[in-house]
Amino acid sequence: MSSAAKLDNCANCETPLTGHFCANCGQEAVLHHASTREFLHEFIGHYVALEGKLWGSLKRLILMPGELTNEYIRGRRVRYVQPLRMYLTFSVLFFALLKFTSDGETHGDKKTVGQAIATQAVSAAGKPHDADSEASKSAARDALADAMSEMAAEDAKSDIRAAKAEQNDSGDKADKDAKDGNDADLNISEEYIDGKLSSLPLLRRQWHALNQLPPEEQVKVFKNGMNHYAPYAIFCLMPVFALLLKVLYLGSGRRFGEHMLFALHTNAFAFLMFSAVLLSPFSLLQFLLWCWLIGYLPWAMRRVYHSSRFGTFVRWSVLMLFYILALAFAVMISAGMGILTVGH
Repeated sequence: MSSAAKLDNCANCETPLTGHFCANCGQEAVLHHASTREFLHEFIGHYVALEGKLWGSLKRLILMPGELTNEYIRGRRVRYVQPLRMYLTFSVLFFALLKFTSDGETHGDKKTVGQAIATQAVSAAGKPHDADSEASKSAARDALADAMSEMAAEDAKSDIRAAKAEQNDSGDKADKDAKDGNDADLNISEEYIDGKLSSLPLLRRQWHALNQLPPEEQVKVFKNGMNHYAPYAIFCLMPVFALLLKVLYLGSGRRFGEHMLFALHTNAFAFLMFSAVLLSPFSLLQFLLWCWLIGYLPWAMRRVYHSSRFGTFVRWSVLMLFYILALAFAVMISAGMGILTVGH
């Protein structure tokens, strides 16, 4: 067969061919051998070209709130990037940028105290010493003066010690009681946590391993857990977002799948704006992006669900309240999952 032979039947589903594409599966009737030129042409035609899926989807996603969801509901789907693929692409992009920007932060110079001590030691070692004869004379005078002053001061201090002894005893007792109380509270806290984790030996062992780390390492553990598990946790919140919309728009006739579609589009836009904010070097541009991000969701809700301005604002407020609470809970769980990485 030649490199561009036309087939009588579709090579994919064996359906008789009557045109340039199969009427059953849509595959091309004329097949070429795989080549780099063909792959580049397909990539440029579908993604980079101005009439391709990517730019048409981005135009409606960014500049026309809710329009991409309406287009999908109307059945115009093949010309746009699939909602789930768009969401996953922009979410992965955001979390990758977040990780790289956080890892690139400077933590300041890490000079040790030992360097300063060594410098002082070198300075002290370089001081010149007096002659032995002069040192002997001054030592005799100093010894006599010290003996006289010590005898006078000892009599005065004896009375002061007696007066302070009672006060110090009472203060030491109070400090000891406070310390014992704090230790008791700490022991109660540890015993309480151990009791709660008694049925989870792995988590209990990881918790004790975490307590052995210094504070800065503990913070790093929680940060690593959030970076690793937060994308999965936030993705699992998509049905929660759709469920909130379902409750807020009861009686609208919208199915759960349509609410899920709206959730994927709006959250994909949010991740895209977050990525733009991270990459933006200008504070004014960041401010404008935040303003557009805040106003985008109610605008999209009104365009898709066709509710009044007041009704949209009330629903948007309730949606944001409950979703932010769920988001905070998901991030906390993600950070806590970092405990499982201790010692690995």
